[in-house]
Amino acid sequence: MPLPSDINFDTLKPEEFERYLPDLFANGNGKVSEDPRLVKFLGEHPDCAALVNDLETIAEHARSLFQTSADPSDKVWQNIQNKLQQGSLGHEDDGAEPELA
Repeated sequence: MPLPSDINFDTLKPEEFERYLPDLFANGNGKVSEDPRLVKFLGEHPDCAALVNDLETIAEHARSLFQTSADPSDKVWQNIQNKLQQGSLGHEDDGAEPELA
């Protein structure tokens, strides 16, 4: 349900807030707690504020799952390749840990 343009956020009831919450998240880039229209409401309704905090935390962690991490440097790949070649050529293991960076 899209957010009605005539919402009075100062007189919003918790059940109305919950009904509008998905749209508030969609329109607020996931940061409902930073919406200036909701400062008074969230201050007066700590359960709703806690719900928003929990949902923002979940959304933040979910976004981090989709962020790509940097690939290891070329030097790391070269060291791996060198160690593999040494192992396949029958070189003795000197017991030292392989250097990857």
